[in-house]
Amino acid sequence: MVCNISVNNAVVTTVWERAGFIHQFFIMKTSVRVQLSFMMFLEFFVWGAWYSAIAVYMSFNGMKNLTHWPFTANAIAAIVAPFFVGLIADRYFATQKVLGVLHLLGAFFMFLTPSLSGNPVAFILSLLAYNICYMPTMSLANTLAFHQMTHQEKQFPAIRVFGTIGWIAAGLTISFVLASFVTGGIPPESTSLPLYLTAAGSLLLGLYSFTLPHTPPPAAGKKVSARTIIGVDAFKKLGSRSFYVFLASSLLICIPLALYYNYTQLFLENARFKNIAATQTIGQASEMIFMLLMPLFFRRLGVKWMLAVGMLAWVIRYSLFAMGAPDTTTWMILTGIALHGICYDFFFVTGQIYMDKKASVEIRAQAQGLIILVTYGIGMLIGAQIAGVLYNSFLKDEATLSLQQWQGFWWIPAAFAAFVLLFFVTTFKEKIK
Repeated sequence: MVCNISVNNAVVTTVWERAGFIHQFFIMKTSVRVQLSFMMFLEFFVWGAWYSAIAVYMSFNGMKNLTHWPFTANAIAAIVAPFFVGLIADRYFATQKVLGVLHLLGAFFMFLTPSLSGNPVAFILSLLAYNICYMPTMSLANTLAFHQMTHQEKQFPAIRVFGTIGWIAAGLTISFVLASFVTGGIPPESTSLPLYLTAAGSLLLGLYSFTLPHTPPPAAGKKVSARTIIGVDAFKKLGSRSFYVFLASSLLICIPLALYYNYTQLFLENARFKNIAATQTIGQASEMIFMLLMPLFFRRLGVKWMLAVGMLAWVIRYSLFAMGAPDTTTWMILTGIALHGICYDFFFVTGQIYMDKKASVEIRAQAQGLIILVTYGIGMLIGAQIAGVLYNSFLKDEATLSLQQWQGFWWIPAAFAAFVLLFFVTTFKEKIK
């Protein structure tokens, strides 16, 4: 009975908290709420439009051995972005203007990219240029949104969720809208249409950004250094054995993560799935659901076991992919995709919460910058390169991987994720609720 009361109280508290942030969402000025929500929708729409289709496009255009390079470019841009934002954008220019200019430049590079498909080096460099324009806009969009809020922790989730909706909308648009412009049964992901969709979305968001509320540079007049941006001070002040274990685990888990982002779309194509981009949005829908449920799980599990469950989900996901590959067992593959909510929310979002709990007020921004640099920057950069080497070692001179080869391919990240999980569980001793 006590246990049931405890669970019910946790559920009631979770519902109450969700009602609280929904209330805060609606007491914001309506025009500002709509502006910020649409900004977040477009911000992630343009990312999802190319990210979920680029490998298939490159494979159909004679670049099957190079499909890991766009994801490498994305990781390089994630490393560059904090320096641009911290040293330039946050100090000298209004946020909405920088956001607009970067998206307009990004639209130019993405419009150019399909015309360069006959030259792989130029094609990849153009994608790198686009990503260098895009990646700083993620933190700029957050900065602009936070500036308009009085209760960020309650109001921001209700705004940010429109970003996930935007990513889902991009996948559905590619699979069900762009498909009507393609003949001969060719999947729209294999055409340049998703890239042009990204460019058009970037152009729209670039122009729209200039209508957003004025947001002055948040660090104007403040001393900012590269040391601060990469989180050197945070690294020293937070230093402990468990903290280093957490950072190492975060970096290592990004290696199997890169394989998912790089090659799931090619795997689905080889498994004869229809509507590849739309199918992948199951993961984003799952992400939305588990984001709402996180407070309930957090109270029950705490930081360590939330992180562990997130890593375990990676092991299960890749195992399902491997077991489902030979006979294209649909429920296994779709379940693996649906696990994205646990994989992402329980590890990456919990990791950001862990950093925030450990850091003092004066180094919180540095701490968040450090974990982003370690994961989306360095971790994904290493992961994308390893993913490319692994995939090409299976591919060799074949046109594509057989389903039996995909089985062997997916067992490798499953085993690696299991190693990271074991390392983390046995060496992370810190108790943080």
